Amino acid sequence: MKTAIIGYGKMGREIEKILLERGHQIGLIIDQENASDLDSKHLQGIDVALEFTTPQTAYDNIRRCIDAGVAVVSGTTGWTDRLEELRRYCQEKGGAMFYTSNYCLGVNLMFRLNRQLAAMINRVDGYDVRLEEVHHTQKRDAPSGTAITLAEGILSELACKSGWVNRMAEPGSTFQPAPGDDPSQIVITSIREGMVPGIHTITYESEDDRIELKHTIKNRRTLAQGAVVAAEFLCGKQGVFSMDDLLK
Repeated sequence: MKTAIIGYGKMGREIEKILLERGHQIGLIIDQENASDLDSKHLQGIDVALEFTTPQTAYDNIRRCIDAGVAVVSGTTGWTDRLEELRRYCQEKGGAMFYTSNYCLGVNLMFRLNRQLAAMINRVDGYDVRLEEVHHTQKRDAPSGTAITLAEGILSELACKSGWVNRMAEPGSTFQPAPGDDPSQIVITSIREGMVPGIHTITYESEDDRIELKHTIKNRRTLAQGAVVAAEFLCGKQGVFSMDDLLK
């Protein structure tokens, strides 16, 4: 498989290592200094591009790959208000695209457990729910895409919640409801601390007990490996895919 890496930061470098370990070829690396090289000419012969950049550039990067007839795997978060638009565009062009907010297998298992737990809580009632996500200080978007996916999973099953709101907090702080919090909204607390790859915690609390569902990523390698596996899955296909399709 001949690949392109779009975004050569820490994640891009981890992806590079795993691609080479698995016997794949890297035909193009795009970063800020050569962003203009992301075109049909430079993408010629590329099977799959792996895109991990910024919320400001992801949409255009993915669209350029689709226009060049190159399958693209993206894990950039913070821009998904335009994701449906891009999915439709990909289908219209007969392209191939894979998107998920988190490529860690454990997180994707958590997505499923999260929906199941929310459905059970909906039947018994009496619990309120909140989310907390902790990431490194270089993460530019808040809340994380993973936290948004978790919130959407809860909203799909829990009748008493209709949306979510985000609140930034300092490291080490404990959750305290804010005056005027709308009880129909899930509060997502975002903390930016050190070099934390990612911690997501869902808490259900009643007057008598507390239930926590928590996932901790130990390093970026698990994310990079998931992205490469997604690229292998996508290679040679047409259509729009997610981790649900891969796990099936």
